[in-house]
Amino acid sequence: MSQLVKSIPALILALAGFSTFTFAGDIPPVQVLVPEKSPFEFNFQARLRGEWRQNVYDFNDSTDSPTDDTWLLHRIRIGMEWQAMPWLKVTVQGQDVRESFSDRPDVPNQMGAEGDDAFDLRLGSLEFGDPKHLSLKLGRQVLSYGDERLVGPLEWLNFSRTFDAVKLHYQEKDWWLDAFTSSVVRIHESHFNTSDWLDGENTRDQFFSGLYFSTTVIPVQTTDLYAFHLHEEGLAGGTDFVTLGTRFKGDPLKLAGWDYTVEIVGQAGQLRGQDLRAFATHLEAGYNWLQTTWKPRLALEYSYGSGDGDATDGQSHTFQNLFPTNHPPYGFMDTMSWQNMHNIVLRLAAQPHPKLKTTLDLHGFWLDDTSDAWYRANGTTAVRPISSSASNQAGAELDFTMSSKLTKHLDVLVGYSHFFAGRYLDDTGTGDDADFAYLMVTLNY
Repeated sequence: MSQLVKSIPALILALAGFSTFTFAGDIPPVQVLVPEKSPFEFNFQARLRGEWRQNVYDFNDSTDSPTDDTWLLHRIRIGMEWQAMPWLKVTVQGQDVRESFSDRPDVPNQMGAEGDDAFDLRLGSLEFGDPKHLSLKLGRQVLSYGDERLVGPLEWLNFSRTFDAVKLHYQEKDWWLDAFTSSVVRIHESHFNTSDWLDGENTRDQFFSGLYFSTTVIPVQTTDLYAFHLHEEGLAGGTDFVTLGTRFKGDPLKLAGWDYTVEIVGQAGQLRGQDLRAFATHLEAGYNWLQTTWKPRLALEYSYGSGDGDATDGQSHTFQNLFPTNHPPYGFMDTMSWQNMHNIVLRLAAQPHPKLKTTLDLHGFWLDDTSDAWYRANGTTAVRPISSSASNQAGAELDFTMSSKLTKHLDVLVGYSHFFAGRYLDDTGTGDDADFAYLMVTLNY
């Protein structure tokens, strides 16, 4: 009987399927299996952001616009990743976004609104193969490359950005290559969000394709080369153009605290029936005090996107910003995109506490050509009607932000921005300063 009693714990564990374990004493060793890691991984995000904006859209103190307001933006994401086979991964994520307490319509992209989009499919993909070597990903997914100045998810927006895409990824020790074709997912307030691939009634027929190569063969930097192609149909004429670019990004850990970024981009082809020839560049140099407690960084940046001096000559020289994350490279107030612009930035960042990061940015904005529009962050909305006789000085923006990772799962971001109106605004209408303040809390699991 005593021998039986001693064997009971081992028997229970063995039947429960737990892993190899040996009991000391006079009973024979019993092998117990530890349950393997679950093939399912669930994720959850809840994000809440309160915003206050004044004059950001009209630069006019005398008018109480619906966009001069305070509102709440909230977002919930629920998803799952299933490693169905060693060579097959299934990803699904749903998203629900809402805008509350605003005077503007709660319709995405109307009057700058982020609006309401009831629970919808954000991600849904199958990935075949090994993502660390060779893989093929099919379905709704995120595309993000480089510093996201041309292609990124724009996570600041409540609904962000995804693509219905086919992407082939190949990776070796010190380089990787992506090849993809895609169509951006459009937000529809009242029905399922679709891309042009899934919307049979859409006549735009958008195809956005590309090759992106990245290597660290030069040890102190990342070197990228890329080629993108955009095709769209339109009543004003077809769009078919190629974007060719290169990016070099220095590693401060290998450059005694110094870092740099150089990105040079050219475009050629057809834009809505016109010949497109456009150019853009980004230059950045910074120094990081890596050995000091606060780890400060001081940097100077310059960004340029070409503009068009004559809208009637059948040619366009306005750089096309594609599908970027323009928040916050050109300011947190989202008044500028990487086209028809000059942007000089002085950046100062510091980490006064291990869980607290602070940044202070000062932007100066000018238009490349006042015969072209001042384009907001979305790349399509103009700040004012074109006035070729106006000054090209758009203004300056001061951004202060504090971000903290309070716990493993809880992040907080708070910030304030002030826009100093330039002579361009005075020359084209009212030119009052603008303000923006926000507090964002994000819970991630």
